[in-house]
Formats: sequence, C-alpha cells, structure tokens
Amino acid sequence: MNYKLYFAPGACSFVPHAMLQIAGADFEPVMVKLHKGEQNSEEYKALNPRGQVPVLVADSTNSKPTVLTQIVAIVTYLNDAFPAAGFLPTDPMARAQAMSKLAWMNNTVHPTFTHIFMPQKFSDNVAIHDDLRSYNRKLFAAQLAELNQMVVDANARKALYLLGSLISPLDLYCLTLTRWGGMAGVDPTANNLELWAHVQKVASHPAVAEVVTRERLQLNVFQSES
Repeated sequence: MNYKLYFAPGACSFVPHAMLQIAGADFEPVMVKLHKGEQNSEEYKALNPRGQVPVLVADSTNSKPTVLTQIVAIVTYLNDAFPAAGFLPTDPMARAQAMSKLAWMNNTVHPTFTHIFMPQKFSDNVAIHDDLRSYNRKLFAAQLAELNQMVVDANARKALYLLGSLISPLDLYCLTLTRWGGMAGVDPTANNLELWAHVQKVASHPAVAEVVTRERLQLNVFQSES
C-alpha cells in the first residue's frame, strides 16, 4: 500500500506524519501551505471539502485510492495498518483509555488553542476576539498542566513514553500542543517542566527528528512580551 499524507508544518498533521515515518511506511509527504490558502484550492477541497489537514490517501494497485480525514480516524487506521509499530495497546480497555486521552487532546485541548490563534472561526464580532483569546489562554494553560501530569504519572511508572516503552500518538500530540503553548504565551522552560523534557525526548527519536526537520519546526516558540 502506498500513501500520500497532506500536512501543514506545525499543525496537528504532525501526528500521522511522524507515525508514518516511525512505521517505515511507503508514503509521500505533501505540504499544504495554510498561510497561502492552499487548503481552499479546488484541488485540495476535492480531497477534503472542509479544507483541513491532515488528509491521508491510501492507494493500492488493485483498488481506487481511499481518502481519510480527521486525526482520530487516521490514528486508528495507522495503528491497525502497522501493528508492529505498537502505537496503541492491544488490550481493549488499555486501548480505549489511550483513545480517550487522544480524543480529549483532539476535541478539547486543540479547539481551545484554535480559539486563541483563530478567534474569527468562532465569532465574526471582532470586538470579542481579545476576550476569546484571553479566556482560552487560561484554559489552555490549565490543559497543558494536565498533559504535564500525564508525563509525571508515566515517569512514576518508569515508562519511557506515555503508554509504555514505545512511542504513541499521545506523545506526538503532546509535542504539537506544547509547541502551540509557546504561541499562547506559556513558556515551556518555566512551566510544565516534565512535559517539556518529555517533548524533547520525543523529538530526539530518530524518525520523529526526521519529521521535525522536514517540517522545519522549532520546539520552543515562546517569545517574552518584555
């Protein structure tokens, strides 16, 4: 099976991008430049009418290419397609608990940041955009503290990564959300130190490091206002 992954540097698409690299999949990474509006092109919207990343296209020689969108769906598919990578636990309850954490990252933490970064998606009233940013910065800081506690708990179990000895999509999403924290005003070198150390460890994984380089990511993007 050949794959094509449409991603935007630094976006949540980093998660499946790194998973494919870790799994040693035969895939073509295709960059979508969100700042140039490429996600709104007719060609891209033919793949995903919502104009979002990531998009995974699976192509085999004997069937029509299949388009898959949404992080949780793509993660689930890649876990099943590459079982040797051990992305998720095989025990049903342990896997469900892992997916519960992943879903929270995707449907709660991620949208909180979107309220900060793109408040116009939630209201066309420009007068309340600053209030949306301010309120959600506080929420996002608290959510990063929850991620930090997940790392603390994993460290207490002497686990190398959040789910055990193998890297998982939870670790990869932690890296993405921690980067975003810098944009939201949360200095990773002064807050959530266990999370920051964990993110650096995840980024040092050879396959993950390759994706970080390909996406030209800087882990700490915090800039002091002073």
